[in-house]
Formats: sequence, structure tokens, C-alpha cells
Amino acid sequence: MGKGITKRSEDYSAWYNELVKKADLAENSPVRGCMVIKPHGFAVWERMQAVLDKMFKETGHYNAYFPIFIPKSYFSREASHVEGFAKECAVVTHYRLKNDPDGEGVVVDPDAKLEEELIVRPTSETVIWDTYKNWIQSYRDLPILLNQWANVVRWEMRTRLFLRTAEFLWQEGHTAHATRKEAEEEAVQMMNVYADFVENFMAVPVLKGVKSESERFAGAVDTYCIEALMQDGKALQAGTSHFLGQNFAKAFDVKFADQTGKLEYVWGTSWGVSTRLMGALIMAHSDDEGLVLPPKLAPTQVVIVPIFKNEEELAQISEVANKIVKNLRAKDISVKFDNRDTHKPGWKFAEYEQKGVPVRIAIGPRDLENNQVEVARRDTKVKQTYDLDGLAQVINDLLGAIQNDMYEKALQFREDNTTEVNSYDEFKEVIENKGGFVYAHWDGTAETEEQIKNETKATIRLIPLEKGEEGVCMVTGKSSKGRVVFARAY
Repeated sequence: MGKGITKRSEDYSAWYNELVKKADLAENSPVRGCMVIKPHGFAVWERMQAVLDKMFKETGHYNAYFPIFIPKSYFSREASHVEGFAKECAVVTHYRLKNDPDGEGVVVDPDAKLEEELIVRPTSETVIWDTYKNWIQSYRDLPILLNQWANVVRWEMRTRLFLRTAEFLWQEGHTAHATRKEAEEEAVQMMNVYADFVENFMAVPVLKGVKSESERFAGAVDTYCIEALMQDGKALQAGTSHFLGQNFAKAFDVKFADQTGKLEYVWGTSWGVSTRLMGALIMAHSDDEGLVLPPKLAPTQVVIVPIFKNEEELAQISEVANKIVKNLRAKDISVKFDNRDTHKPGWKFAEYEQKGVPVRIAIGPRDLENNQVEVARRDTKVKQTYDLDGLAQVINDLLGAIQNDMYEKALQFREDNTTEVNSYDEFKEVIENKGGFVYAHWDGTAETEEQIKNETKATIRLIPLEKGEEGVCMVTGKSSKGRVVFARAY
């Protein structure tokens, strides 16, 4: 498998970048800031996508698709929205190239200028609300509960594979409702769907809350969010759900006739998660040997590696291995029997360790004699011998234990790295030397929030949904309605 990975403790950023490539998840593309998601990485994303898609449909949502190009004029209709995304927009100005008359290659054809410039989708609220205007006339047309799986472009200056790229994959839900209450309940529901997914499938515990005004989505009244803690003590925003109020309905004149015939503006939400979740999955669990995947999202949950010297031994092992494969698949466990004779067992062990396969089964001639196999867990590296009889159930139970243990380990890490502080000096010391989530009182002003950010590089990750005890701001001494959660973040 070649050179190992830089240790997390030595250089966390290098460790992450090397792991993404060594685990065969993704690589940089020829276009700066973009990435090629490789088959193993895309297989993990597909598992995520399938689970989330099922959860969305179970809560009444339908998939649709809207154009990647958005007329520039649409962005100017919602002032805070355009302000929030203007610096990241890629703009299409022409539709044709031609041969360069002065040399080799091609140039933009000046005669092919678009009448109206187009924005390459950074998010779809504008084009979708323009469409909703044609779909909604009466209360009978509501609610509209749509989601789309798509790619978006945000021209980021500082990029990192999965965490922040100029183009990324995501889903974006866009719903329209007759009442404020219904829209707010939708936004909260989707935050809870995300939390359920991240905790129960990604095995990553999250905090739930709302963003401060300065951290809100551009054009939202409220942004609900989930925040996870990575192994370097930094926070990562794992999902957001926005209550849009009537902002986009007013910007695009989307009204409906209520049951009395009175015209009212529609209430809206939008919500999304992206391939950034891949980054969270990597950073929350992985180690110096490579990727560690929770069984529920691992494309291959079990790999069987034969240990043999000749074709006769391989044939004997294969007979047993194929029975194991059949029994595991009967329990809906994804399994691979790697019977390649082009690589040695040790090389295969290292490959599957780097790729994060949760369980490895090794079988050699002596194991066949003893009617047993060696089973290794990827998360703890513990090896144990089990009888072939009843092995499928043992593996099934083991996968469940690994999923649970990975969550509990991440939860313990978060608890060990959560601190409550009462003074600004204490806050600075914790942020600088310990990191993690820091609960502190804040006076609620954007000025104090900005001061803290500039002086410590820590931001308000969320305001908890449950209000804690009142107190005084650690910076200004003014009254505080309850502690908020600070952290340095990705």
C-alpha cells in the first residue's frame, strides 16, 4: 500500500488530505477547487443518499429537478440573498467559442453574448420560488414538499476535499405552506431528520439549535442547525434547515387564496446537507491507519481474505468462503470475497484497513482444519477467533456493536471536550488550548459576537433550543438570556 499516512497528532490537515486520497475517496481535479469523487467515495455517498432519500419520502417529500442556470435578475429580488451569495457566484456571459484568429486555441465569441447573464446555481431558492408562482393559486395547492438532488457551484477561495469545494453535491429541500406555524414545524422537523441520520447512521452525536442572526442563511428568518465535533476539537456544521418566512414569496409575488378567498403570501422553508458530510464522517472516526466507517454506511461491511500457498488451498478456502458470503447476504450484509492471487494477504489487510471496511475475516488452511475463522474489527483492531457454525449471526451482532461503540466513543469525546466558562479570560484559554464546544453567556449583540470572532477565531455555532439559566455576558457584563455554544469551526 506504499507510504503511510501522516499522524493526526503531527499535522491534522495533512492527515485528512492524505487519508482522503489513500482511502481512494477523492482527488483534486484539473479545475482548481473541484474534486473527482472516486468509486469508493461515491459508494459511501450513495449509501448516505439512499438513507436520506428514504427519510425524506417517509416525511411526505417528493423529488424534482430545477435548472442549474439562474437568470441574474432573479438574485436581485431578495436583497439579503444576493448579498449573501454575490461573492461566490460563477456567471455565464457567453454561449459560444471560436478559433482564435491570431493563434492556436479558442476564444470566446464576442458575438455570442447572452442577453441576460446567468448564475451557475449556488442554491435554488430564486428559480424555485419563481416556479412556485405558477404552481400556487389556492390553499388547495399547498403544501408543496419538494427536494432535489443536485450539484451547486460556490466559488470558494480556500478549498479542501469534501469540506469546501467550488462544486459539490447535495440535496436541497424547498417547501411552501399556508401558515407560519406549518412552515416553522417543517423547518424543525427537517433539522430533526438530519440529526437522526447523523447520529444513527453516521454514528456522530450532534447538538441542535438555531444560528445567530449574523450566521443565518441569506434570506432566512431563522436557521436551525446541527453541529458536530471533530477529533481536532473543531466544530463542523452538519446540516441546516431554514425558516424563510414570507421573504421569497414576497420577492417573487407568490400568493394564494385562503379559504375565505383572501390573498396571502406563502410561507417557505429550505434545507440541505451536502458531500461535506463525507468530511464529517472521515474526521469524526478515522485514525492513523486510515478510514473508519460505521457499518450502516460502509459500502462493503465485511471482507473475506483467504490465506493460501497454492491453488488447491485457495479452492478449499473458496468453498467455505462462498458459503459465508451466501449466509451473510441472506442477512442483508454486504460482503466481498477477495480471492485475487495478484496481491498478498498483508497487502489486502492494509488496503481494507485504509478503506475502512468494518469487519475483516481471514481464512487459512489451519482455520479450515479447526472449523474457525479469524475476525478483526476495524474500529478497535481487536481480533478474535469464531467457529464457522453460527458465524453469520455473530457477524450481524458484531456490526451492530461496532455501530453503537463508534457512536459512544464519539459521544464521550464530545463530553470530554465540552466546557462551560464564565469569564472571557477563561474562554480565551479554553478556545486556544483545549478547543471543543464552549458554553458561554453572550449579550445577544452582533458587535460582541464580531469582537469574539476577531479576537479568538471562535464563532457562535448555535443557540440551544432549550434556554438555560440567565446570566451576564462574559465580554460586556450585560444581561444574557442563556448560554450559547462557541467553537472554532470548519
